[in-house]
Amino acid sequence: MKELQTAPQEITGEMSYQMYREMTDALLAAGKTTGNNHSEMMISYTKMNVTRMKRIDKHTPLLDELAGFVAAMERPQKWVVITEPWCGDAAQIVPVFNKIAEASNGNIEMVLVLRDHHEALMNQYLTNGGKSIPKLIAYDAASGEELFNWGPRPVPAQKLFLELKNAEAPFQELSEKLHKWYADDKTITTQSELLSYLMNFTSEP
Repeated sequence: MKELQTAPQEITGEMSYQMYREMTDALLAAGKTTGNNHSEMMISYTKMNVTRMKRIDKHTPLLDELAGFVAAMERPQKWVVITEPWCGDAAQIVPVFNKIAEASNGNIEMVLVLRDHHEALMNQYLTNGGKSIPKLIAYDAASGEELFNWGPRPVPAQKLFLELKNAEAPFQELSEKLHKWYADDKTITTQSELLSYLMNFTSEP
């Protein structure tokens, strides 16, 4: 395990999940999204993602084992999540991160930062050379030691993404098949992978 090259206390522009949702709603009301591209396409993606986040917020329960584990953790953590509201994968995953933090009885403090405002941080966590999001960086709240990082997708979703990308599938086909996978999975794989990471990397030193 390693120390974050960007120290936790040096990360600026942090926001809570609620602040992130409110910011997104305010930008959409003004005909915008995050970043410099405010095209109809990007705004449409963002609107669709708000619907996805609302659905997960309202209808998705945590696995009992995961909720119980985070509520009983003895090493408090801080989670930094790199995201953007126009990102479809983030809309399927970041609400799950939030549910885990909420179930932790204060053991997990989660903050969100925008990818395009945190290039130095993002560049430490590239996926196959790309700035894929969401990316979760979990570290010990007391020492700042990085415990693990996860993302941008659960392993089966990443495998599907790479298969479609390597087959040069059109973006629309790739997006539809990927989001169908998320819908069919109902966040179970995301939750299971995160529980495994938590159990493997958060034991007492």
